[in-house]
Amino acid sequence: TGTKSASGQKDSNMEPRKTSIYNTIDTAPQLEYYANTLPHQEIKIRPSLDVLRKTFEVSFPPVGKTSHCCVMRCMLNIWGVILFLRLTWITSQAGIVLSLVIIAMAVSVTTTTALSISAIATNGRVKSGGTYFMISRTLGPELGASIGLIFSIANALAVALHTVGFSEVGYGTIMVDALNDVRIIGVVTVTILLFITFGGMDWEAKAQIFFFIVLMASFADYLVGTLIPPSLQKKSQGFFGYNKDVFIENLTPNWRGPDGNFFRQFAIFFPACTGILSGANISGDLKDPSTAIPKGTLMAIFCTTLSYVVIVVTSGASVVRDASGNMTDLMTGNSTDGCLGPACKLGWNFTKCVQSQACSEGLANYSQVLVMGLMSGSYYLIVAGIFAATLSSALGFLVSAPKIFQCLCKDNVYPYIIFFAKGYGKNNEPLRGYILTYLIAVAIILVAQLNIIAPIISNFFLCSYALINLSCFHASLVNSPGWRPAFKYYNKWTALYGALASIALMFAFTWWAALITWTVISLLFLYIAYLKKPNVNWGSSIQASSYNMALSFSVSLTDVNDHVKNFRPQCLVMTGPPQQRPALVDFVGCFTKHVSLMICGNIIMEPEKQTPFQDSTDQYVKWLNKRKVRSFYTQFTADSLRDGVRYLIQASGLGKLKPNTLVLGFKSNWMESSPKSIEDYIHAIYDTFDSKYCLCILRMMDGLDITDHSDFKANDTSENINSDQIKTVFKNSGGKKTIDIYWIADDGGLILLVPYLLTRRKCWRSGKIRVFILGDEENIEESRDAMIALLKRFRIDVTEVVVMTDTERSPQSKNMNRFLESVAPYRLYDEQQEGVSVQELKQKEPWKISDKQLEAFRLKSERKVRLNEIIRRNSQNTTLVLVSLPVPHGNCPSALYIAWLDALTCGLHCPVVLVRGNQENVLTFYCQ
Repeated sequence: TGTKSASGQKDSNMEPRKTSIYNTIDTAPQLEYYANTLPHQEIKIRPSLDVLRKTFEVSFPPVGKTSHCCVMRCMLNIWGVILFLRLTWITSQAGIVLSLVIIAMAVSVTTTTALSISAIATNGRVKSGGTYFMISRTLGPELGASIGLIFSIANALAVALHTVGFSEVGYGTIMVDALNDVRIIGVVTVTILLFITFGGMDWEAKAQIFFFIVLMASFADYLVGTLIPPSLQKKSQGFFGYNKDVFIENLTPNWRGPDGNFFRQFAIFFPACTGILSGANISGDLKDPSTAIPKGTLMAIFCTTLSYVVIVVTSGASVVRDASGNMTDLMTGNSTDGCLGPACKLGWNFTKCVQSQACSEGLANYSQVLVMGLMSGSYYLIVAGIFAATLSSALGFLVSAPKIFQCLCKDNVYPYIIFFAKGYGKNNEPLRGYILTYLIAVAIILVAQLNIIAPIISNFFLCSYALINLSCFHASLVNSPGWRPAFKYYNKWTALYGALASIALMFAFTWWAALITWTVISLLFLYIAYLKKPNVNWGSSIQASSYNMALSFSVSLTDVNDHVKNFRPQCLVMTGPPQQRPALVDFVGCFTKHVSLMICGNIIMEPEKQTPFQDSTDQYVKWLNKRKVRSFYTQFTADSLRDGVRYLIQASGLGKLKPNTLVLGFKSNWMESSPKSIEDYIHAIYDTFDSKYCLCILRMMDGLDITDHSDFKANDTSENINSDQIKTVFKNSGGKKTIDIYWIADDGGLILLVPYLLTRRKCWRSGKIRVFILGDEENIEESRDAMIALLKRFRIDVTEVVVMTDTERSPQSKNMNRFLESVAPYRLYDEQQEGVSVQELKQKEPWKISDKQLEAFRLKSERKVRLNEIIRRNSQNTTLVLVSLPVPHGNCPSALYIAWLDALTCGLHCPVVLVRGNQENVLTFYCQ
């Protein structure tokens, strides 16, 4: 099959599906499979790996998009009120040289921002929402939504700025007074603009084209006017044509009034550069945003910068700062005694008005006559240009602000704003957003002071530019494979410069406004990050950065040798489906959260009855997250529990982030279980010891595993289990807690470390720890003092140390009989069977206990039963009991060993944890 260009592409509904040579259902690579689902576009989903037998197609009727000229829109929004009403005044204040410096500094920020926005815009398809969409999809919803709200407000304020500029132009009549006239005209004007936007993008586009033509005509009129020799009337107003003396006089600054400093002038000028994002803000209405935004934005910056430089140089070379406008100031003689200023050499004496500060004309005085109108061929064309520049910018921002805000509302990041997400008509016009922007603009128009509004807007726009540049820098820095912008003329260091320069200028302009802006953004960021926590996944550079950091730190850990001071119990927890064993999850989560690694393992022995791996994994991870358990989840398919545990021990973890402790639940139903399952369970314990792992076995007494939901079903998911339905004793924060430790065997100290880590948690912080040790009646005090000294060196606070001296006594006969009854079904009774050897019986049933084995291990069995009696006597009202786990002898039958574990932990009304370290120290009292 051949290929077609974009212009000659057939309707997707008519185009035959391209298939792979492997299978008629398997499809060849197609663009549509990599495009996100967009409204009004055809959705194509490739066949899954499970079923390559049918395709899923959902068609939407194609809707055409309006094409807009990005360069024209950007130029119209950049050219605005500052161009005609303030640029010549800034030249008089700062002088030609510093005015060009101001332009260069502003353009350096906007150019780097344009390069950054071009890179972001060409790194994939850009939807509606413009700047907000790009920042949020690059830096994530936290920063994206914060700046999206600020940028929407900034665009709404820009509507007011340009409307006030339009209203400031003198019309020859006074209705009330100068200030109230600006308010009246401004409100009427912005109301008319609102109705134009209600007409849709087509009406708005036609209006912008008209404004662009008028602006070009006014520029041509201005340039021609500077070449026409001025009349006497114009000379009296300060315009003398190009003159070397005037040019030299205007090179240096002449600061005046409260705005007479460099950064204040910079702040007033900067809004003249803020329209660079106008093309990006209507990205949803562009046919090809990835091409139009870079080309249009950079071309607009170049053209507008050139126009600013031309106006600064031409006005500074031909108009004096102060003039009276009086024809009587024309000098008739050649004497210039007492005359001040460059006008003296040109035959005019404005000294009187200069000294009295009463001059109403010239570069420094913009209130009466427009300097650009004075220099032009036709004053009325300049006035028309002012109308076009101010109204086009106001109209452009009036369109941009609602579209950005609409995209923010659709993402539903902030509460109570979804009302403004609704769109109307074929182009999804945000009419509600238009009204909201209109109301904000009207409120700011009532201020009616251009020099007050401009610095505030500069602050907001600079904040937006800083985050745009930061987005580009961060995306480049993390080097994610998904960062592949088609626009190559950017650099991460120029983006960083743009971000830092924007922040610096914010504080240089108005430090208190900058402080307020960043405080608001920080509060919004914290709200989204820690309270709202939107459930979105946009593939942001923050995610890529997290991956890079995790990978880098994990790799660097491989060169770090293990040290006892840094030992952490990194747990592989055999939970199965986690919601089926919430107590096991909560117990390990209590002492590993923010401390060490926790992996929940699930062994699937009947895969044909299970849901697909990925679906079940996502379901269980979602449950863990909802329960606020910091844990990984992994699952393996295996033929038996033992094989699955072995696989997980070998495969779990990464580098040093590898489990060193296996946590199991106790097999409470062992007497009803098959001999094979008991053998499987006990050999999994043997394999754990062979792997040099530590081991913990948790036994929950009846009714303690799930205290508030007795009808818990094994197949329940996180969707239908509320957090208050699964409340284990480890999550209960009420009451005083006591932890009893029966340190029977020295395993390296794990049995002390686990309860210490538990008491660092809030719900266990007030818990008391008691330690029980073995000892003789002759040296009770010595044993107690030695243990207290050891615990002090370990820096572990305990309430009491108890020395047990009666462990060697025989257990009560009823308890011993109960133990013998529990193992009776697993005995061979070989001495009662004549003619059959023990080896033959063992070969048939290897898990069973021979009479010789039962007698050989009788003393050990009695000690387990006796220890259980002591535990039940001392720990009836305890919250948690930890007991040293006995290590099985090599020839100990599995049934006998699990009977020991059962005898050791039965009869208690609290959870019991059997703990065994790997015989290596996990505690030390040395500094190195």
